[in-house]
Amino acid sequence: MYALEVRDHIMIAHSLPGEAFGPAQGVHGATFVIDLTFFRAALTENDIVVDIGLAADALSRVIAPLNYKNLDDLDLFGGKRTTTEVLAYYIFGAMRDEILAGRLGEDAKDISSLRVTLNESHVARAWYEAPIHG
Repeated sequence: MYALEVRDHIMIAHSLPGEAFGPAQGVHGATFVIDLTFFRAALTENDIVVDIGLAADALSRVIAPLNYKNLDDLDLFGGKRTTTEVLAYYIFGAMRDEILAGRLGEDAKDISSLRVTLNESHVARAWYEAPIHG
């Protein structure tokens, strides 16, 4: 399996209601470093997994509506808590849509799966990984 990864980041504010979240129940800020990994079984005829520039541009587009926002004020998450896991799933879905819409070019058509990793800090991260089709 071949893989290619691009990275970006977002700075957000949010709260996480519920006793399980302790002090994070209140509004607080976070900076997430986002690693987006594309997987495919064979390289393209151009000997790549996906065009790095198109991949980086797509990730930037997908996360732009979140950057420097209080996520509590956005309707994007349908009332769900914006945990790291929920954010990873949201970014996965938006990136899948970018691929299926052809915005990552012909070389992206056979991407088999994606992994979206959100690094909360130097000691904690979460990710969502799934096939693109199915």
